[in-house]
Amino acid sequence: MVVLLAELVLLLLVAGLLLYGLGVWSAGPPTPPGARPTPPSPLPGRRRAEVADAVAQARWAPAHDEVDGRTRVLLRRSYTGLDGLPVVLEDRVYTAFPATDPAWEVRFTEAMSGARFRCSYLNAEESAG
Repeated sequence: MVVLLAELVLLLLVAGLLLYGLGVWSAGPPTPPGARPTPPSPLPGRRRAEVADAVAQARWAPAHDEVDGRTRVLLRRSYTGLDGLPVVLEDRVYTAFPATDPAWEVRFTEAMSGARFRCSYLNAEESAG
């Protein structure tokens, strides 16, 4: 019984050392304390200009989600990324209310209407300035 227990401990020790060695070896050289990680390579000039144009066309639009049992109506500033997917630059909470509110439908409809109005105001303000 003692021999079996000793063999099990030895097997676990060897497996642990093997996994540790593989993890350290594949992790690459350690970064010295206080050193900054290497930033990703910058985009080529043409791609950078395309991203800048896309960001300049960012617009505000109403959105909503549910967090911690509360419905949040959001003002979301986003643009279409180079891959065709939306990229969110900023989310502002317009209003929030309990998701279990008996008047949820009415509150949600009113909040989305107010958020649409606010987004149109923000878009007009940005295009004028």
